[in-house]
Amino acid sequence: MSDFVLDVPRAERIGFGEAVFCAGKSPAQIDAILDDAAGRRLPMLLTRLDDDKYRALRHASALDYDALSRTAYAGDATPAADYGVAIVTAGTSDVPVAREAARTLAFYGFGAAQIDDVGVAGLWRLMRRIEELRAYKIVIVVAGMDAALPTVLGGLIPGCIIAVPTSVGYGVATGGRAALDAMLASCAPGVVVVNIDNGYGAACGAMRVARLFFFEKKNQKTFTSLG
Repeated sequence: MSDFVLDVPRAERIGFGEAVFCAGKSPAQIDAILDDAAGRRLPMLLTRLDDDKYRALRHASALDYDALSRTAYAGDATPAADYGVAIVTAGTSDVPVAREAARTLAFYGFGAAQIDDVGVAGLWRLMRRIEELRAYKIVIVVAGMDAALPTVLGGLIPGCIIAVPTSVGYGVATGGRAALDAMLASCAPGVVVVNIDNGYGAACGAMRVARLFFFEKKNQKTFTSLG
């Protein structure tokens, strides 16, 4: 008996399909999941797929793999459309997590602008992009260390802010826990926080919000039928 069961109707229920979390899975297990998905003609997003494990896959040559984000696409991604999403990083060390969010959004057809290296250590870098950021309905903010960036943006822009703490930082940053605590303790009202390094989770949250902004208005019948 297999030790996995694909959630095939997930897209019909919530608007985007299942992904394979590859950490803790062997190459043989991942290949078996991909065999099942291929038999069903089901495109599949893979996350946390390290390079060594990717190279050990029987299906490696058929995947669209991105080593920076440790993500892979099996099958065709949905053509991207603009749903008013931006991904912002405090520093270039936060880019791998931001890239996971961007790749997740792209796989499911959500285009996103990416604005990197605008952390509070050089606040002028953020302020020169602030008018641009005010135009986005959803802003994923990726930051480590003291993670002040989501709080600053929370007081400056009107869009939905989804904050992602990263495990970037020295000493007391403790693998991202300081960033997580800082985001949860933010005095900026309405900042939503996901788990440490969870770019995938932030992207899924952004897609849920985007459906409220766009799909409900354009096709109320289709949107409500997904519940």
